Amino acid sequence: MGNTFYRLAVGAISLVTAAGMAHAQTSASQNDNGGEPAVPATKQLKAVVVTAQRREEEAQKIGIALSVLQGKELKDHNVQKVNDLQNATPSLEVEPAFGGGQPEFRLRGVGFSDYASNNSSPVGVSVDGVAYAFPIQTQGQLFDLARVEVLRGPQGTLYGRNTTGGAINFITNAPTKNLHAGVTASYGKYGELSTEAFVSGSLSSTVRGRLSVANDQGGAWQYNRVTDQSLGTKRQYALRGQLDWDASSILNFHLNVHGARDKSDEQGLYLFAPFATAGGAGPTVPADTSSRATGWGFRPQFLQLIGQSADAKPHRDNSSGGVDVTANLDLDSVALTSITAWNRMLRRELSDWDATQYAESDEYFHSNIDVFSQELRLSSQDQGPWNWVTGLYYSHDTLDERFYSDFTNVLGGIARTSYRQTDDTVGLFGQASYQFNEQWKLTLGAREEHESRDLINLSTAFLTPVYTPFITNQNRSQVTNEPSGKAELDFQQNADTLYYGSISRGVKSGGFTAYNTTNPAQLAAFKPEVLNAYELGFKSDLSSSLRLNGSIFHYDYRNQQVLSTVYDPVSGGPIGRITNAPKSKIDGAELEALWRPLDNLEITQYLGYKKGKYLKFDTVDAQASIAAGHEVTKNFAGQPLSFPKLSYGGSVAYTWPLGSYQLRAETNYSYHDTYTATPLIFTPTYDIASYWLANANLTFKPAAGPWSVSLWGRNIFNRHYDLTRNFFINAQVAAAGEPVTYGVSFSYAY
Repeated sequence: MGNTFYRLAVGAISLVTAAGMAHAQTSASQNDNGGEPAVPATKQLKAVVVTAQRREEEAQKIGIALSVLQGKELKDHNVQKVNDLQNATPSLEVEPAFGGGQPEFRLRGVGFSDYASNNSSPVGVSVDGVAYAFPIQTQGQLFDLARVEVLRGPQGTLYGRNTTGGAINFITNAPTKNLHAGVTASYGKYGELSTEAFVSGSLSSTVRGRLSVANDQGGAWQYNRVTDQSLGTKRQYALRGQLDWDASSILNFHLNVHGARDKSDEQGLYLFAPFATAGGAGPTVPADTSSRATGWGFRPQFLQLIGQSADAKPHRDNSSGGVDVTANLDLDSVALTSITAWNRMLRRELSDWDATQYAESDEYFHSNIDVFSQELRLSSQDQGPWNWVTGLYYSHDTLDERFYSDFTNVLGGIARTSYRQTDDTVGLFGQASYQFNEQWKLTLGAREEHESRDLINLSTAFLTPVYTPFITNQNRSQVTNEPSGKAELDFQQNADTLYYGSISRGVKSGGFTAYNTTNPAQLAAFKPEVLNAYELGFKSDLSSSLRLNGSIFHYDYRNQQVLSTVYDPVSGGPIGRITNAPKSKIDGAELEALWRPLDNLEITQYLGYKKGKYLKFDTVDAQASIAAGHEVTKNFAGQPLSFPKLSYGGSVAYTWPLGSYQLRAETNYSYHDTYTATPLIFTPTYDIASYWLANANLTFKPAAGPWSVSLWGRNIFNRHYDLTRNFFINAQVAAAGEPVTYGVSFSYAY
């Protein structure tokens, strides 16, 4: 399969070369109303303007593997949170750890498995240029968005935070000069009700404002296998206020204030195998025959200890908020940009990881996150051959966390782990491009970063039946000083065909494994990981109606951060520990196409393939350790890395003119390859089978009117699929994807 895909990629490059000069493309900008772009009336492709390189550019003119989804496309693909992007872009997976709020991002196979809150992600996520320090911060609602840009490959020479896998940048709709407002309401199966609204316009000759709100309710698609009680109700609220102020002809300020509350039910897990409780000494719970089934039950003593009501079921009570100020100073030949941001999140999350009424693994996370960041950036504005950006980034992150685990029915008590973690990061970055002539351009970038990360007073103890400390006031420190950079050569064959080659180096900081533990070895800091990436790609408009982009890449991975285990004498089995694989590699390729063969017909396609393996790695073999009753190590060199190899998807949309009205039918689909579980910890029982997903939308609206009404369906073939599979103590559990849902939505904007 891999060789076939590479031949396909090489064939595509040959096709692009043979195509020659295509029609010049025209540029297009976002509507002034900050809303959705109009349905194209002709086959003519239009340029997509992005800010991936910190300035407005056409996506087809920059040598980066980049996917862009506009606001309308995000809604069509049912992208309600960042996790849903895996159904709309190539080579991206987002796995919810134990089905909960902690996401595990993977882009081109570069990922990080960790259900704790305290470590950074190799895939950076930002909103309007403000980066989120912790993955748990990314789980809010997505609303009133202009577009999202997904950048594949190491990033760091243009961004505040360094990443090895890539970056996901969300760009919100900005305040407008003219008065605009809109509202969208959607009602669907299981009583799901979602509403969004915005109002935008000038407050004075120099001040513009925008207020956006979102509210999601209902949608309980799961049920308790014992009591038939429903689970999955959403109770989410979000608000964003923005102000643009032209303080003078050369100075502009942008203020963004945002807040959100999530009091939704937690997703329940289902048992994919029979569960013998109490280590086999208690009742056996049969495997679930429906992925909608789940189970939970919390002991009164546990609920009282964590301050929850007696009738509590798995749920979240999270709140987040923040403020950021962006200042732009135009100094003719250069521009100075300052981004000052503060974000806070309070996480209160109650989960049942054994998915039964028994207390074998009931979890409660109580986390406080504070992040302050400051970025200063200076960039050129001349139209000459030189184009450069340089910047200084600082952030101070604080996490106070304690989490409780009720193991009473299997280990005899309630455990608590508590700690504080602080991170201080200073990064100096820059990138410069030189245009030799109309065809050749060279880009060089570099970054030097210093990060100090401290784990403070980590303690693990059983609180019941009697207080029993295991690890007390443990402190660890980890410092990252690693350079990174990029070299890229672009060849613009003609106005519509670009070839590029790049070598880049990305760094992800080290950190700590912050789980329940009785073994101090689990707390050893893991090292920073370094990724050396080699990439060749092309971007081409083969005609005025056909666009084709592709890339091939090779990743040389050093000290890859991997979830392994250590043996725990208390539980009598392995427990998670993040460690480093000295050497591994990933190879892959991608193709993306946009085709408008007829007026009002649009077809998109993407295809991604990747494979990887460990080249040098000795670590604990979890399954062998369980069988032996003590820690057993193994050489995993030659073993494959754990991620789906193939991703495929696309969409088809057609619009029928009906006099002064129009009817638009759209369907989008995605294929996710088999996700083979890591052999370090799991057996093939935990592999996630491949699956297809399909959504559909039918929209009726006036050709030039302010309203629209849509019928929509998600997972329209009711495909059963799993998002993750795992075990905790003895329970074998999975988080299922949502079944078929359908509904109607109405939008009005002026």
